[in-house]
Amino acid sequence: MKSAFNRSILALAAILVVAGASQASAQQKPLKKYESGTKDFWTNPPPDWFLGDETEAQKGQAPPSGPPTGASEAELAAMMKKIKLPDGFSIEVYASNVLEARQMAWGDKGTLFVGSFSLGNVYAIKDNGGKREVKTVLKGLNMPTGLAFLDGSLYVVAINKLIKYENAEANLDKLGEGKVVYDDMPTYVAHGWKYIAVDKDGWFYLPFGPPFNIGIPPTSLSQIRRVDPKTGNAEIWALGVRNSVGGDVDPRSGRYWFTENARDWISDDMPSDKLNMISKIGEHFGYPYCHQGDMPDPKFAMGHKCSEFTPPVVNLGAHVAPLGMKFYTGDQFPAEYKNNILIAEHGSWNRYKYQGARIKRVIVDADGKNPKSEIFASGWLEGDTGYLGRPNDVILAKDGSILVSDDWAGAVYRISYKK
Repeated sequence: MKSAFNRSILALAAILVVAGASQASAQQKPLKKYESGTKDFWTNPPPDWFLGDETEAQKGQAPPSGPPTGASEAELAAMMKKIKLPDGFSIEVYASNVLEARQMAWGDKGTLFVGSFSLGNVYAIKDNGGKREVKTVLKGLNMPTGLAFLDGSLYVVAINKLIKYENAEANLDKLGEGKVVYDDMPTYVAHGWKYIAVDKDGWFYLPFGPPFNIGIPPTSLSQIRRVDPKTGNAEIWALGVRNSVGGDVDPRSGRYWFTENARDWISDDMPSDKLNMISKIGEHFGYPYCHQGDMPDPKFAMGHKCSEFTPPVVNLGAHVAPLGMKFYTGDQFPAEYKNNILIAEHGSWNRYKYQGARIKRVIVDADGKNPKSEIFASGWLEGDTGYLGRPNDVILAKDGSILVSDDWAGAVYRISYKK
């Protein structure tokens, strides 16, 4: 009996030694580092390109993966009870099984088109007397995250191509190959996904993110362009932009406002993500030299001062990942919401305690003065890192309610107000 006991102790000791060695090995594992300032990196970034500037303080952090089949009906119903909204507002599931749902666009006849991330799908949601049908109308595109609908045509931006599908709502079962109307875009996938904003002249604002966390970007990137989909003409509208995946045109001034995700791998609490406004063509918003308007980059400032660049209108918080945004122009919400900005915050990964996964409201003058921000909708994040959902776009519905897409839960929600 004693011999068996001794053998058990020895076996346990051996297990502890192996476990200790594995833990020590993990602790000694070198930080991930890539030399991103080369063309080889731009043209063929590694699969984990976003981890290349890892720090000791944030070691091991990586983007979480959502459920591949989205949330079930029961999970969505339970989630709706957890969402916090101001008095008088309510939320419901508008459509489910919209996997990796990203930017949304309304067709003229009431079809809601929805892009997706890595699945390559574009969806059409039809409301048939209150029962909504989700149909996959395009497949196999290269990250078709951004959509717009103009003059009867659906426009889809897929990394390096802006594609036009004419008479789209009449041809949902066979949209065809479409017509490429603009392709003067780099093929880099990293930070290459885009959203579309349409101005009063029918031109599109398109963001061009650099294919790394931080570095001197290729000259064709780190910018926002204004593109005419009719002619293919384009102009560079803003520079020094890191990763913008959302924007809207102010109905008061016609100016373009956009969200921007700041760099990673400095700390859990810096730098802040931003809300910006372009007041004149050619403005530079600081990347990679300066972050959040007042923080020189520790490596890439290279003598530049933050005063050289256009500051943000609002700093939104570190690693909240602001994506789609809309000016509220409807009449259903209380009058004080008119022309406020509603921002979908996708939520953190480069932070030990996540924040975001909510809708933020920004009240601001047309000239960018007197900004105030507050949380409008929350509850998609439980505990430190538990995502139930991750909002990433907002669109106004005809009745004045808003729809919110969620690529984690694979759903679209409707938020409405009733006195």
